[in-house]
Amino acid sequence: MNEHDEVIADTRRWVERAVIGLNLCPFAKAVQHKGQVHYAVSSAEDVPGLLKDLAVQLQALIDQDPEDRDTTLLMVPHGFDDFLVFNDFLDLADELLVEMALEGEVQVASFHPRFQFEGTAASDIGNATNRSPYPTLHLLREASIDRAVEAFPEAEAIFEANIATLTELGAAGWQALQVGPGDAAKAAGEATPATRQDAS
Repeated sequence: MNEHDEVIADTRRWVERAVIGLNLCPFAKAVQHKGQVHYAVSSAEDVPGLLKDLAVQLQALIDQDPEDRDTTLLMVPHGFDDFLVFNDFLDLADELLVEMALEGEVQVASFHPRFQFEGTAASDIGNATNRSPYPTLHLLREASIDRAVEAFPEAEAIFEANIATLTELGAAGWQALQVGPGDAAKAAGEATPATRQDAS
C-alpha cells in the first residue's frame, strides 16, 4: 500500500468507524454506501499548491452527476499540521469559490487531526467530532445541504448529540476506534509509512 492509498484507506476507515459508526453525521451513511463520496489526496505542502488542487477537485465535483459524486473529501497529508493555519485556509477556499462562480453551489468545510473548538482545551474529547486522520477539506453541494436541513432542521441537536456521544465514549474509547494515520494498514497487517521507503 503506497502513501496515497494509505491516506484514502485511513480516511475511509474514519468515515466508516467514527463518522458513520458513531452517527456523528446522520447524512453520511447513505452517500458512503451509495459510493457517492469521492476520496482525493493532495500532494501539496503549501497554500498555493493546495489552492490549485482544490480548484481541480471543485471543478471535478461540478462536472460529475450528483448521483455519481455527491461530495468530495480532499486529504492533505503534508504541510498543514498546524490547525490554525489550515483553518485560515478556509477563507482562501471561500474566495476561490467566488472566483470559480461556485458560491451558492458548493461549500468547503474542514476536518483536522488537531481540531479544537474555541474555548476548549486541546484534550477535550468533544473536539474529536471534527478530528480526522489527516487535514481534510470537505466539498459539499449546496443542494445536498439543503436536503439535509429539510430532513433534520435542528442542526444544533446533532452537535449536542455528538458531544454527548463522545463524552460517553471518552478518550480511551476514541483511541480504541483506531481511526488515526496508519491504522488501516495496521489492521490489514501491512507496513506503515515509518517502515517504508516508497512514501512520496
